Amino acid sequence: MAAKNRALFIDLLKGLALVVMIEVHVFNSLLLPEIKQAWWFNYLHFINGLVAPAFTFTSGMVFVLVLAKGVGDLRKFGKDFWKRLSRIGMVFLAAYSLHIPFFSLRKLLNNATFANLNSLFTVDVLQTIASGLLVLLIARMVFTNNKTFFNFSGVMTLIILLLGPLAWKIDFSQHIPLFFANYLNRMHNSQFPIFPWWGFIFSGAYIAKFYLQARENNAEERFAKKLIIIGIAFFFSGVLMINVLLPENLAAIIPHPFFFIERLGVIMALLGGGWYFLRNKPNYNSILLDVSRESLLVYWLHLQLLYRDIFSGKSLAFIYDDKLNVLEASIVTIIMVALMMVVAKVWGTLKREKPLWARWITIAIIGGAFLLFVTR
Repeated sequence: MAAKNRALFIDLLKGLALVVMIEVHVFNSLLLPEIKQAWWFNYLHFINGLVAPAFTFTSGMVFVLVLAKGVGDLRKFGKDFWKRLSRIGMVFLAAYSLHIPFFSLRKLLNNATFANLNSLFTVDVLQTIASGLLVLLIARMVFTNNKTFFNFSGVMTLIILLLGPLAWKIDFSQHIPLFFANYLNRMHNSQFPIFPWWGFIFSGAYIAKFYLQARENNAEERFAKKLIIIGIAFFFSGVLMINVLLPENLAAIIPHPFFFIERLGVIMALLGGGWYFLRNKPNYNSILLDVSRESLLVYWLHLQLLYRDIFSGKSLAFIYDDKLNVLEASIVTIIMVALMMVVAKVWGTLKREKPLWARWITIAIIGGAFLLFVTR
């Protein structure tokens, strides 16, 4: 695959993960509870469980590949630095906007209970991605040597895996502010704390090293083959260790390092398979690539449509919560996926053809929302 194709196999996996993520949120929220007891739902649940690892892994890998082009500019706090920092800021902004209990600063301050603040400070996948990318950005500026930077990414992966079980046993809110405590474990309902989810971000950053080397040496096929072989080995070793070889007390550790290895293996195999799929398609184009490139918008918008009280004061999830059969839930899911694909295509086209318009539309929407938030 030519370098000019911007590692499309990574974008393809990220786009696929986002589409499945929409299915996770929509289909699972609306489906009748008794249907979730069916034999096939466990398999769907496993597939759905790969979404967040794939999303975080590809985010870390793509970020490092992009940073490789302008390291010198980063260290001078040049245009590229502010561009990357502003994008990370946008991810943080989108992340916390999804958890605001009231779209009114006055109401938020007047109802600043522990429950409401905890709802606002809950850490989801976007916060974890943004914080992980911020660390990678700082590390890329601090470590001038490429080898040191990638070693840092590898060491961070190991630290997250090894300290995860300990971190999940501590109520950090007793020692540090709740805002920061929620990043460390699920004790106060954070769905994606940095333990273990940073592990996927930093492992993605680390594996980017080998892709860069392969691309430079025209050895991408060998890289893809290794991804598949090692990925399959990781997957089966994780399954065997957790389900067969480890004693019950060790298999019950949460979060388990072999939980990470098992899912990392699937992601690596899929990534390698994606390279082979695109090998003879130099001009490949797919709506999944548009979804991947507009991942933040797609993620944020579909959750707003699903959970915000915009349908006569009620949310779509509230109206149809646990009420639909497989066909009905599938239809709603397909409609949501199709809508997000159209949005990604239209917005991506506007950004390419009318970048100034897209920038001012973004500023107007964010500015208008902020004014509404502080004045209501």
